[in-house]
Amino acid sequence: MMEKTSKPSILEENIGKTVTIGSYEFTEAKIIRFAEKYDPQVFHTDPVAAKESFFGALCASGWHTTAVWMRLNVQSMIGIIKTCMERGETPPVFGPSPGFENLRWEHPVFAGDVIAYTAQITGIRPLATKPGWSMLSHHSTGTNQHGERVMQFDGAALVKLP
Repeated sequence: MMEKTSKPSILEENIGKTVTIGSYEFTEAKIIRFAEKYDPQVFHTDPVAAKESFFGALCASGWHTTAVWMRLNVQSMIGIIKTCMERGETPPVFGPSPGFENLRWEHPVFAGDVIAYTAQITGIRPLATKPGWSMLSHHSTGTNQHGERVMQFDGAALVKLP
């Protein structure tokens, strides 16, 4: 008797593939607005003072670049759910993240830069302690319009596969 094999989920189909989850333009106004609330250092809030700083110009907070990644990642998850439903498949359930490692802000993001964000699923493993749930691992990056990587990190998230 042949054993029935289940079709891999949309997430399992994409292990190892790098996908662009979106892009974002960092304008002077957006950089200042974020920094005034969350990272009020002069090279993020004052274009004149920033010229005399280490960076030589106004630049975005690393936390701003990472927060934009999160927004685009959530939009990507919504897109995955929509694609599954359009294909008549049960979508995955996305859960919380236990955290990330190796966050590096490798190049400053200046006003006018457009950052393209990518994510690559590096693995999915079932959790013995939470039946039905798996740990999804990913590597994510942001790259500016000049091809310079501005940030990267390794992350994880809980996911319930169909």
